[in-house]
Amino acid sequence: MDIVSVDIGGTHARFAIASVSEDGSITLGDPETLHTKDHASFQTAWEDFRERQGGSLPPRASLSVAGPVGGEVIRFTNNPWIIRPALMESKLGVGNWTIVNDFAAVAHAVARAPDDQFVHIAGPDQPLAEEGTISVLGPGTGLGVAHLWRKGAEYRVTATEGGHIDFAPLDSIEDAILARLRKLHNRVSIERVVSGPAIGPIRQTLAAMEGRAVAEEDDVTLWTRAMEDGDSLAAAALDRFCLSLGSVAGDIALAQGGFGGVVIAGGLGYRLRDHLPRSGFAERFRAKGRFGALMAGIPVKLIVHPQPGLFGAAAAFVAEHGVTE
Repeated sequence: MDIVSVDIGGTHARFAIASVSEDGSITLGDPETLHTKDHASFQTAWEDFRERQGGSLPPRASLSVAGPVGGEVIRFTNNPWIIRPALMESKLGVGNWTIVNDFAAVAHAVARAPDDQFVHIAGPDQPLAEEGTISVLGPGTGLGVAHLWRKGAEYRVTATEGGHIDFAPLDSIEDAILARLRKLHNRVSIERVVSGPAIGPIRQTLAAMEGRAVAEEDDVTLWTRAMEDGDSLAAAALDRFCLSLGSVAGDIALAQGGFGGVVIAGGLGYRLRDHLPRSGFAERFRAKGRFGALMAGIPVKLIVHPQPGLFGAAAAFVAEHGVTE
């Protein structure tokens, strides 16, 4: 069985043909990455991919969407496309489809990916539990959070908006970060502190504490400088980011009961794969008062699958429809 697997974000739409064997195992074909700005709609992007595939596509599709799903019209958080599920068959020639939130797709990937697609970050160096709850989160443009429960081969995924819970500072520096962010936002959620754009306000806060004036720079530039060019202030902001990510990951695990493991995902999470294990992430993850011993026993992993959104979208289709002809 072949499926058109699609992972749609604000900037890119990635397409691939996923082949599913009779036992449910999934193999992804070579992905095609299209720029959303180059296409007037999802339909025209679909048609572009179809032409690249020789003019025809399987009559099945699974979409991972950066934004809320459900309802008659699906709108994206950071691009102007819309999708009307009722028109999928007439416009795209698709008879069966699945549409999931992008982080739900990542959780499906976590459920199905083999152990060698994860690297160890903190806690005991052991595989994720085969039974119980696993918390999945990842910083990017925002902070995605999903809940995964599994028992052997059976599993369930729930998309959440956990990135929008309140930020809780733990020291005077985080108090200062919160004070700066309160001037910009009526309410400061954790994704204001643990997401790609957060590096700017964190660096500005640290500079102000030292009485230094720094120019405003885009977050892509700041992340590059923090990890590659030896800028001490940007590097300090990176370290502070990792501390906050550890705190947030621990809070999510406590809230969801993610005692079977925690998985960090997302493009930014992947970029931090070498930095997180030697940062203060693990200490902050464990720092939950009387529950410190419980937290110390939770394995924390980073998923390194090259296309978790595409792989997870295909897995979500199989979970909903099974393996069909």
